[in-house]
Amino acid sequence: MISFPNAKINLGLHITSKRKDGYHEIETCMVPIPLFDALEMILDKKASWESTGTPIPGEPKDNLILQAQQLLRKDFQGLPNLKIHLHKNIPMGAGLGGGSADAAFALKLMSNLYDLHLEDFFLEEYAAQLGSDCPFFVENTPKIARGRGEILEPIDISLKGSHLVLINPGIHIGTKEAYAGVTPAMPKVKLEEVLADRSRWKEELVNDFEVSVFANHPEVSEIKEKLYAAGAYYASMSGSGSTVFGLFEEQPSTIEFPEDYFHFETLL
Repeated sequence: MISFPNAKINLGLHITSKRKDGYHEIETCMVPIPLFDALEMILDKKASWESTGTPIPGEPKDNLILQAQQLLRKDFQGLPNLKIHLHKNIPMGAGLGGGSADAAFALKLMSNLYDLHLEDFFLEEYAAQLGSDCPFFVENTPKIARGRGEILEPIDISLKGSHLVLINPGIHIGTKEAYAGVTPAMPKVKLEEVLADRSRWKEELVNDFEVSVFANHPEVSEIKEKLYAAGAYYASMSGSGSTVFGLFEEQPSTIEFPEDYFHFETLL
């Protein structure tokens, strides 16, 4: 079986408080976008793992897909081996949720292959053990995310008809660096209220991570400035970066960036 895990963007991202367990409480709106990896799983006598496309650092055992398989093996004994092939296309460590999407889609594929017929509620519980963004990709529809990102509420929002431009400068921004310059605080205006009025997005739909990331990496800030200069009605860093996206009413003319930057455009 083959599936195509997709990326996401964040419309606003607030760091509201720091928890006693060391994690942070957040508030954000996550929206799926049509930028895909490809994940194939086949029942096989011998377990195997292969990845192509963008190289994935680290040991295979640390990959969230194989960790997802181990979670299911703990609760369901005797599950058959799998031949797994991931073709990586979504930039990693870029604020687009690619690894989280791979894990969530892996859980859904394995539920079907193993005839477990797990409902979304149970899949989201497994996904939450793998990463804060993972549960979002189970239903894979626009959601307001709170808590560590695992408390999800549907939101009626559509970007249909907008042109999306993604730019990633290839800078990996670790979680520690991203949080270092953030002072947690509750937003003055409800996120849902701002999202309901697109004319307020540019001034009021804020990603709190931009403060520290832009200070350390001015080139990321420059991407946002260029997207607005090209006519975006909204531009922002996604997640903890370093990807910046722009939303346009009409397809923008060519925007110049260094050749080694990841560049993706699509009509939503």
